[in-house]
Amino acid sequence: MNSNGKLAPKFDWNLAFLLFLLFTTSMIAIHSAEKIGQYNQNFVEKQVIFYVIGAIIIGIVIRLDSEQWQGIAWILYGFGNFLLILLIVAPASIARPINGAKSWFTLPGFSLQPSEFMKVFLIIVFSMLITKHNEKYRIRGMREDLLLLAKMGGTLALPLLLIMQQPDLGTALVFLAIFVGLVFVSGVTWKIIAPAFGSIAVIGSTILALVVYAPQALEKYLGVKQYQFGRIYSWLDPESYSSGEGYHLKRSLDAIGSGMVSGKGMGHGVVYIPESQTDFIFAVIGEEFGFIGSTLVITLFFVLIYHIVKLGLSTRNEFYTYVCAGVVSMVTFHVFQNIGMTIQVLPITGIPLPFISYGGSSLMGNMLAMGVIFSIHWHYRQSFLIQNKAFA
Repeated sequence: MNSNGKLAPKFDWNLAFLLFLLFTTSMIAIHSAEKIGQYNQNFVEKQVIFYVIGAIIIGIVIRLDSEQWQGIAWILYGFGNFLLILLIVAPASIARPINGAKSWFTLPGFSLQPSEFMKVFLIIVFSMLITKHNEKYRIRGMREDLLLLAKMGGTLALPLLLIMQQPDLGTALVFLAIFVGLVFVSGVTWKIIAPAFGSIAVIGSTILALVVYAPQALEKYLGVKQYQFGRIYSWLDPESYSSGEGYHLKRSLDAIGSGMVSGKGMGHGVVYIPESQTDFIFAVIGEEFGFIGSTLVITLFFVLIYHIVKLGLSTRNEFYTYVCAGVVSMVTFHVFQNIGMTIQVLPITGIPLPFISYGGSSLMGNMLAMGVIFSIHWHYRQSFLIQNKAFA
């Protein structure tokens, strides 16, 4: 935008173009998934509607500046927790469990998953907490860093507990990824970070080893039943569990492997994967467009992440920098986990591929995150242009 208020320099056209490419990819992939899916529905048409709603969300939030975002941070956080609590106590008529998880409000004509929006609300409130803390404690020591971690940990505890009540492990992991990403950039000393996350890594590795080699110990001392580790076992050995827990992974591996280098071509996929238009959309891309098409999609996400990182490093506003770091943590984890679970690198957790998988709540939550990024660029460029005008 120039000094007369025109749109061009203030609006992030590069980000808009990236979202258009993701939109196009989503339409092609979902259309292909429909041909071999189990539903007789037009998911492409619905996804277009979700994108339009997402664009409206961006248009609404793009004008909010740093002070306004920080001013409503706790309101958004409280509203998100209210929806998560309401989801738990709501009757099955409006909050029907799906695939064993009570995560959606199922209303006539549409469903809504509050946790998808809570991810963005957490990014905003964490960024506000870190900014205010750093403003208050210009000289930081161990005590101040531990205090910040306590603030962030306390803020994370309630929504994390509510998510596990659904239960929704995938979303809980996203919450933790956002928390970890922002802790790393918050200025907390490595004297705290290194032993803390090192201990978590050791505990996680120990639990995984017990699941594989001594599940009876977990059953005896923690009361965990061996059947509850089905996803771990099917991840490590999908062939042996191909008729049960490992069915989706086995079909995904078959689809991606059969695509080879260049794929079978659009609309020529034949490997049936249940719900392929949602969590396993990358398997459809791998089958029909092969290694080349899959690499292009991954590259598109790398460019998106790079763009947000570059914006976060460019802006002189500390709050904006932390928001960018939080969005990068969220998107990166989503992409890594979703693609990883389709190629057996990671266990299946039911996390969608951002902007490409079919799903209204997921897409609108991600578009809300992009709306915050658009607003950062808008106000960053506006302040830059005002300063240039002052020096002219």
